[in-house]
Amino acid sequence: MTKPLGKWTLLALISATVLVGDQVTKFLAVEHLTHAFQVARARTLPDEIKAFLTEKDLLERGLADGRQIQVVRNFWQFQYTQNRGAAWGFLSRSGERFRVPFFHLVSVAAVVFIFSYYRKLQAEQRYLQVALSLVLGGALGNAICRLLRGYVIDFIDWHWFDPFWQRPSLHWPTFNVADSAITVGLLMLLLEMVFARKPAREAGKPSA
Repeated sequence: MTKPLGKWTLLALISATVLVGDQVTKFLAVEHLTHAFQVARARTLPDEIKAFLTEKDLLERGLADGRQIQVVRNFWQFQYTQNRGAAWGFLSRSGERFRVPFFHLVSVAAVVFIFSYYRKLQAEQRYLQVALSLVLGGALGNAICRLLRGYVIDFIDWHWFDPFWQRPSLHWPTFNVADSAITVGLLMLLLEMVFARKPAREAGKPSA
């Protein structure tokens, strides 16, 4: 009989998978949606990895010229962007001396909170373990991006095309794999709070 994964092994596997997937897809976004590797004359994989880690401010330097890769016409495309703030561009226009240390502090606080919460979970609480592992992997993915560049690479672009006006009418903020993992993890935690605790509250009510 196969022994079930320990909760710390599960945390490592899920968070590492999200982290690696996030960094690989950001690498591919830089490779296919910008001219950074061509300008850096990166012809081998090690050279490309070095350029990915060191080349910065691609939009400001004109290395991302707005090229797009259509996935689903009039709905889903890949386009390189740089988010210097949080979700939906929060604090993106604040000064760098405040913004960068602030987000580093938030990342550290989030990781500390996740580990402190996670260590209290019981072995059978798989749902919460998965949720926190997703959030941790996403938080680390974006934290590495900010540490290397001072901003986060986003490239997944969703919008709704209005056929009457012949233009996108609803546009979701551009995001990445790390954002997706964080969103799914937080949604799972929210559902746990709403539905899992409701029976407990009702069970504690005195009978009529």
